[in-house]
Amino acid sequence: MDTKIKKKLVRNWFKLLQDIICRDIEELEGRKNIFKSKTWLRNKNKNEGGGEFRILENGKIFEKVGVNFSEVYGKLSKKFKKKIPGTSKNSNFWASGISVVMHMKNPHIPAMHFNTRYIYTSHGWFGGGMDITPCIKDNILKKWFHNELKKTCNKHDKNYYKKYKKWCDNYFYLPHRNEPRGIGGIFFDYKKNNWEKDFSFVRDVGIAFKNISKNVVLKKKKKKWTKKQKNIQYFKRGRYVEFNLLYDRGTKFGLQTGGNVEGILMSLPPLAKWK
Repeated sequence: MDTKIKKKLVRNWFKLLQDIICRDIEELEGRKNIFKSKTWLRNKNKNEGGGEFRILENGKIFEKVGVNFSEVYGKLSKKFKKKIPGTSKNSNFWASGISVVMHMKNPHIPAMHFNTRYIYTSHGWFGGGMDITPCIKDNILKKWFHNELKKTCNKHDKNYYKKYKKWCDNYFYLPHRNEPRGIGGIFFDYKKNNWEKDFSFVRDVGIAFKNISKNVVLKKKKKKWTKKQKNIQYFKRGRYVEFNLLYDRGTKFGLQTGGNVEGILMSLPPLAKWK
């Protein structure tokens, strides 16, 4: 398949998924047109793409949720291109993706994160995943969540879940705290063996996140919570901030390729605490 067609198909899917996820959030909130939307350009003086991020704050369920779509291209800096595969001969790149971060009002509902992306240099590859970060322990939720991920992975390859769960556990970890960020999920990168199969998997991961996030909210939204539990949530969010600013690849890639700072940092919670 022609590279231009691949890019267009991927880009259109990420944009469609942004609309689908935002619509689900509006249904859960019981209101329409509640997102603040902002479009941005990577370089206003050149045609290097851009994106749109949508933010909802102070909802009935979602204290803050960001749904970000991007499609950027151009040249990587000499320093940064050494870290990106396929840039030994030139520094041209193209990247598109969707990123979602949900911070909840009710501390019984975990923070949830999802992203998928496609990057093209001299060759293309998919990456992404999802994970959830509860502040209140719930082994039933943990078991259900991982079972849903396993079912999604098994539709494509019986080895995916074990491999990508381990990758997620290793990735979403705070070495300076010697603790995981949450209860894990799946994480994958550099998927490039079979474009059609890989794209099918990426689409299914997106649909799985849509369904999982909606089900988690519906299961937990009516649970009563205390000030003490809310305080626990604030401290857990502090760990979330530390990971995203110190280790997150997407944050680093976005900032080092001229992405929109406000859109990149939408993953940060509205309120957090540290001891």
